[in-house]
Amino acid sequence: QVQLVESGGGLVQAGGSLRLSCAASGIRFSFYVMGWYRQAPGKQRELIAQITSGSTATYTDSVKGRFTISRDNFENTVYLQMNSLKAEDTAVYYCNAASITHDYWGQGTRVTVSS
Repeated sequence: QVQLVESGGGLVQAGGSLRLSCAASGIRFSFYVMGWYRQAPGKQRELIAQITSGSTATYTDSVKGRFTISRDNFENTVYLQMNSLKAEDTAVYYCNAASITHDYWGQGTRVTVSS
């Protein structure tokens, strides 16, 4: 059974930091591209950061320079370090594991940034 379990969300003031974690089980983690998506109220889910099995990372423009995605292929975990948080970062953050044939999602963790 595949599970992606996110943690680390919460309430933080603008300018603060949070670190999200996503622990994966039931998959060969190192074979998957791991991504963080977010969905703000009334908006579509968007991809904000992605990391390949070789740890090549890409980011959407709105988080570049503030967020850092990383992965630990031994611990089967992907992280999202979020710094300089803004009110517009408020959203539910989802972890995704993608391969050519499979696509898995976590249940999401809520991040609320107060201004």
